[in-house]
Amino acid sequence: MSVRDLADYPWDTVTPYRERAAAHAGGLVDLSIGSPVDPTPEIVRRALAESTDAHAYPQTVGTPALREAIVDWYARRRGVAGLSVDEVLPTIGSKELVALLPTLLGLGEGDVVVHPRAAYPTYEVGARVVNATPVASDDPSEWPEGARLIWINTPGNPDGRTWTVDELAVAVSRARELGAVLASDECYAELGWDGPWAEEPVPSVLDPRVTGGSRDGLLSVYSLSKQSNLAGYRAAFVAGCPRIVGDLLAARKHLGLMPPAPVQHAMAVALGDDAHVEAQKALYRARRDRLRPAVEAAGFRIDRSEAGLYLWATEGRDAWESMGRLADLGILAGPGVFYGPCFPQHVRLSLTASDERIAAAAERLNGQGS
Repeated sequence: MSVRDLADYPWDTVTPYRERAAAHAGGLVDLSIGSPVDPTPEIVRRALAESTDAHAYPQTVGTPALREAIVDWYARRRGVAGLSVDEVLPTIGSKELVALLPTLLGLGEGDVVVHPRAAYPTYEVGARVVNATPVASDDPSEWPEGARLIWINTPGNPDGRTWTVDELAVAVSRARELGAVLASDECYAELGWDGPWAEEPVPSVLDPRVTGGSRDGLLSVYSLSKQSNLAGYRAAFVAGCPRIVGDLLAARKHLGLMPPAPVQHAMAVALGDDAHVEAQKALYRARRDRLRPAVEAAGFRIDRSEAGLYLWATEGRDAWESMGRLADLGILAGPGVFYGPCFPQHVRLSLTASDERIAAAAERLNGQGS
């Protein structure tokens, strides 16, 4: 198939619910899309402004400063020491890498791409573009022969599922048995809330407790959109197996996939500053603490959601009925069916709304208990 054969963008089907919610007297509370609403940190904006003399082509491989900043960040924030600059590569946001990875790895018809059951749809899109077969599975014992690329998402979008060190080690072992690349999308890793993640850092697939001493066949994908409010900068990176990273670099040079030079400088500055990350996490924690009990008081059950930017909720009926009920309260959610056929009764509620809008949603929900 080609990109022309892809289905229409699914969010168009939400338009009637948006219009219904916008008619509420108190205005729309949009919890459907996980797009940051808080300002980009001043330290990052200054860095961008200082680097606007970008007359030369940027480096696909990344500037030395950015590559070192990525290496240092993995060691400091993710417990991954010993990375070299040849094992990291900046990308133009993480979505392009997710969509293009099957292409860049040379996958095609007859190959299998595994992705989570509750999944960001771009994993499947990337597989279909190259005529590979997408398979939804969270259980390594079920990952099939023929799998060439396996995606895990920890913490997950939409469900917040977070893999432990032991679970990641099992996934690595199984992927290696199959001869598959294991790619871990980890862009919500700074946002742990419940269970062990209230105190412990979310582990990376590159954690030495996971890898058995070798990063062969393993990729960690990360984005600064969430932790640093850089969604508009398209600022992300991939790290791991030096052979795969080298192959990706060669292909990306041919395709012109290079982050702009000012963005690369801003990324390096953002990665070196932990204070703004902690401040942003505190904002999301307060919003979550306000919204979650209100959602539960309105009769929804929250599943997983122990980390990440979303509440994965169900009231035990069709997701579109829940979408309608919420829209009548002026609240727009994301229907679970957008994240795979396994969850027809769930909705996704994002924490990426202002304090005032989160408070409005909580007040409306608290008046609608079952």
